[in-house]
Amino acid sequence: MTARFAAALAVGWLCATLAGTTWAADRLPGKSGLATSFADMSAAGRESCRRALASLPLDRMSPTHRQLIEHFSQGATLHRRLPAETIHCDPALLEFVLAKPEALVDVWRVLDISRVALDPVAAGTWRLSDGYGTTGTVRLIHHDHGPAGDLLVFHGRGGYDGPLAPKPLTGSCLLVVRHAPVVGADAPAQRIEVEAFLDVDGLGLEIVTRTLQPLIVRSAAANVHEICLFVSQFARAADRNPAGVARLAERMSRTPPADRRTLVAVASGGSGTPPVRAAADVSSDHVREELAARWLPAEALDAARR
Repeated sequence: MTARFAAALAVGWLCATLAGTTWAADRLPGKSGLATSFADMSAAGRESCRRALASLPLDRMSPTHRQLIEHFSQGATLHRRLPAETIHCDPALLEFVLAKPEALVDVWRVLDISRVALDPVAAGTWRLSDGYGTTGTVRLIHHDHGPAGDLLVFHGRGGYDGPLAPKPLTGSCLLVVRHAPVVGADAPAQRIEVEAFLDVDGLGLEIVTRTLQPLIVRSAAANVHEICLFVSQFARAADRNPAGVARLAERMSRTPPADRRTLVAVASGGSGTPPVRAAADVSSDHVREELAARWLPAEALDAARR
C-alpha cells in the first residue's frame, strides 16, 4: 500500500477526492462501479447534488457550516456516492478511528506502508500531506451519534502540486460519512458509506473534469476499500494476538500513550482496558507481517522477514 487515499480515514478520502492520488488502486483487481464517473453537473446532476446535501441535518448545524453546505449545493464541481463497504470490527474501533484518524496513520508509519502524515492542530482539525503532492487541512464540522448509526461531515481544504496535473490545483471537498452496525451479522460488522463533493478552484476545473475525473473516481473508491480492509485486518490481528498488537503500538511514537492503549483495547473488543501480555505472545513481528503483507512490495516484505 502506498500513500498515493491517502481518507480520512479522513486523510485518505480527502487526498483521493481532491487530488486523484491513491494508495494502491493500480494494484487492485477490477471492481464493479470504479470506472463510472462522478455525476456530471448537468441540471440532473446538480439537482442530485442539492438533494443529497439537503438531506443533511442542517437545522443542527451552526450558521457558518450551513453556509458552507449551501456553497457546495450551488457550486460543486463533482459529486460522487462511493460504493458501500463493510468493516468487520467492533463499533468502538470504527468510532475511535474516525475520531482520531492520526492514530491509524501512525500505525501505517510504523508498518512503513504509507507516506501519509496527519497531524492534529486543534480539536477535530488535522493538517495532512499524502507524500505525493497533496497537502491541506481537514475539519470535522458535524457529528450525529444515534442508535441507528452515526453521521459525520468533514470539510477539507487544500491543494495538489505534482505530475498528475500540468499546474497546481486548489480546492475544497465535503465528505459525508455514514456508518451503522450490520444487522444479523455473525460477528460485529459495520456498514460504511461515503459521499464526496468536490469544488475545484478557477482554471483547475477543466483539468479535473476533462483529465483527472476517471482517476479520481477509481482512487477514491479504491482508497475507501483499502482502508476498510486494513481496519478489519487490524481488528482480526488484535483479537488473535492482542499482546503482539500492543507491542506494535508501543512503536507509535506520534500517538499519546493513552490513545495507543485505547486503540489496542477497542481493536481487541475490550472496553478501554489494555490486554494483559502473555510471555509467549509478545512478539510484534508476526503482527507486522500480517498487517503489511498486502501493501508492501515483495522485496520489502522479504526484508522485513529477515
